[in-house]
Amino acid sequence: MVSGSELARWREKSRKSAIEFSIPPQEVDWLLESLTDLTPLSLRLETYKTASEISLRVSWTELTQLWEKRLKERVPVQYLVGETPWRDFTLKVSPAVLIPRPETEMILEIILDHADERLKTGHWIDLGTGSGAIALSLAKALPQATIHAVDHSLQALAIAKENAQSLNLANRIQFYQGSWFSPLQHLEGKISVMVSNPPYIPTATLDTLQPEVMQHEPKTALDGGKDGLDAIRHLIDTAPPFLHFGGLWLIEMEARQGKIVQQLLEENGNYHQIKIIKDGAGIERFALARQGR
Repeated sequence: MVSGSELARWREKSRKSAIEFSIPPQEVDWLLESLTDLTPLSLRLETYKTASEISLRVSWTELTQLWEKRLKERVPVQYLVGETPWRDFTLKVSPAVLIPRPETEMILEIILDHADERLKTGHWIDLGTGSGAIALSLAKALPQATIHAVDHSLQALAIAKENAQSLNLANRIQFYQGSWFSPLQHLEGKISVMVSNPPYIPTATLDTLQPEVMQHEPKTALDGGKDGLDAIRHLIDTAPPFLHFGGLWLIEMEARQGKIVQQLLEENGNYHQIKIIKDGAGIERFALARQGR
């Protein structure tokens, strides 16, 4: 327990330290919302300051240590609290999974806009599922579809399965451990839609990423090889036998990769209706194609 006035002093000091370390000060409130029963409104209006007691889910010392880890070790606040908001979910996350980004949310809008009713009752796969964010959103949006989620990491799959359980979607998703299409041989020629947010950062530029990303997020989910396209090339080459005619292929990519990804899809010869789609910031972020000449 801590008094409202004591917590207010800690919050003010921590917000100042956040600014000094070039960290958004609202992350202090994110931490407090996760570790107390305080709401965003009570923190914004500071109505909690007069409370005689506020319950903390960790000790006062642990709270301070957590914030020090954010400042000094640049641990993402999402890993500190063990969860992150994404679309209309709160997802469990850990250093075993990439923290789902807001821009990735567009994958759902894009693929649902381009999938006709026939596709919406088929097999949909999320390759490199990580926390399960995309697969979970697909399961919620597509009650008639069969959702499959694949990841090479057993630790990531454990997180994804836990998220599915907590969101009451565990019976809607089939999880597989393995590399890309390798555990899905039984679905050859049957897949309606493939989506993926694969690693696409060129190896040489990993060191230029923010320390929160470079030092703490899983490198296997970031490193796309020399030009960042290793995984994307693989998905272009291996998807056609698995997608049925007219099936959709959608990936997220880095800003400068659109032209070469379009070229790779065209040269493969198994895709048509190829589109490079911009995100909300006007950056070429997604590549969409349909199986078939």
